[in-house]
Formats: sequence, structure tokens, C-alpha cells
Amino acid sequence: MSDNSNKKDKKLDLNKVEEPITEYSKEKTYANIEEHPLFIKVIEKSIKEAAEGKTFTTEEVMKMTKEKYPFLK
Repeated sequence: MSDNSNKKDKKLDLNKVEEPITEYSKEKTYANIEEHPLFIKVIEKSIKEAAEGKTFTTEEVMKMTKEKYPFLK
């Protein structure tokens, strides 16, 4: 008889909807994102690439996108 009650409990659990558990912690966030080491590396790399002329204008990006994906409007 205990097997049947277990099966009923499992069926009830299948229909149960719960919010996912989310952990919020101030310890995992940075007070000032600009001090994060990865952020600094990305900014430095971007500045270097811009100085070397390895960037695209908006018009160039739009043209490349339309050529690659002509079905987009």
C-alpha cells in the first residue's frame, strides 16, 4: 500500500509549479564594474583595435549584414 501512496505523491509533484531557486548575493557583484580585471582588459583591447583601424562604420556593418542575410529587411 505504501507503493501506491508514493506513486500518488510523485504524480502530485509533477503537477506542482514552483519558482526556481535564485541566489542573490551582494558578494558576487562589483560595486564598480570599471575595476573588474576582465572589463579593463576588454576596454584596453578595444582601444588598441580602434587605434589600429580594425573597426567598422555602422554603414559597413549594415552592408555586410544585408549581403550575408538578404532576407532581413
